[in-house]
Amino acid sequence: MPRAGLSTTAVVDAALAVIDEDGLAALTLAAVAARTGVATPSLYKHVAGLADLHDLLGIRVLDELTERFTAAVLGRARDDAVAALMHAYRGYVVDHPARYAAMPLDPLHDPTFAAVGGRQLEVVLATLRGYGLTDSAAVHAARRLRAVAHGFASLEAGGGFGLPEDLDKTYDQLIDLVLAGLPRE
Repeated sequence: MPRAGLSTTAVVDAALAVIDEDGLAALTLAAVAARTGVATPSLYKHVAGLADLHDLLGIRVLDELTERFTAAVLGRARDDAVAALMHAYRGYVVDHPARYAAMPLDPLHDPTFAAVGGRQLEVVLATLRGYGLTDSAAVHAARRLRAVAHGFASLEAGGGFGLPEDLDKTYDQLIDLVLAGLPRE
């Protein structure tokens, strides 16, 4: 009989708490079981194993990031929307570096993540349509945006910027570079 209140969602929540506190490398079924107050075998009623839990975490992180993107760009257009999207991206990575590390790098080509990855990509592509970008041009622009946001935020979250200059100023300059590469009408 499953423990009352324990569900797949609760197991994923507990796993997120583990990685938020101790990093992705600390994620084990034993750690999640301890956090939920059950024996490790009891988790198998809710997840198929550690690999399944990693997949569920990847889906959750993609969903969370997509929600942030959507909220950031809602009611905005063009440069304002792209800047907001890039700030949302950086904010999520800095706020949740271990969660971000649980996100698959190429969700679109893995059936487990394709649907949620597609929703995230659609938010980005919808933002870029404000510039008239479609098809190949939109893909290239989305890649540039992701490369800048991912690279900067990952370095920042990992403590890779040791010089005293203001990181916000640097990031705003990078956003300006991304915006300069988008069509002007």
